Amino acid sequence: MREQRTAGTEPEIKLRSALHRRGRRFRVQIGVPNRPRRTIDIALMKQRLAVFVDGCFWHGCELHRNVPRSNNDWWAIKLHQNQVRDNDTDTALLDANWQVLRIWEHEEVEVAVDRIIAALVAIESAANRQTGPDLG
Repeated sequence: MREQRTAGTEPEIKLRSALHRRGRRFRVQIGVPNRPRRTIDIALMKQRLAVFVDGCFWHGCELHRNVPRSNNDWWAIKLHQNQVRDNDTDTALLDANWQVLRIWEHEEVEVAVDRIIAALVAIESAANRQTGPDLG
C-alpha cells in the first residue's frame, strides 16, 4: 500500500487558507506533548486550540465510513486503531491544557472556520473571566 499523505492535504490547505483570510494566525504540524510522532494539524498557540482535519475514511466518519470488502478484518482493526489513537491524542492534549477541535474533511470550509472561531471566542472569554478585566 502506498504511504498516505499525513500533512498538507487538500482539506487542510483549504481550511488554513480560509482561516488566514479571516485574519487568524496559526502554526502547522506542531508536536503533541508526550506523544512522539503525532502532530497537531493547525495549532492556535495563544489560545491553545488544536485543530485536526480528519479524513472520513481513515478516522471513521459516521456518515462516510466504508470498510473495504477485501481484507475486511484487517481494515476494521486498522481503522479502529486510528480512532483509539485519535482519542489518546485528544486526552494527551487535554491533559496539557489544550482544547481540541476535530473537523471532518467533508465539512464545508466556511462552516469549519466558523466552528474554529466560535471555539476561540469561547476560550478567550473563559480566560478573561478567570483573569478579570484589564483595568489598565
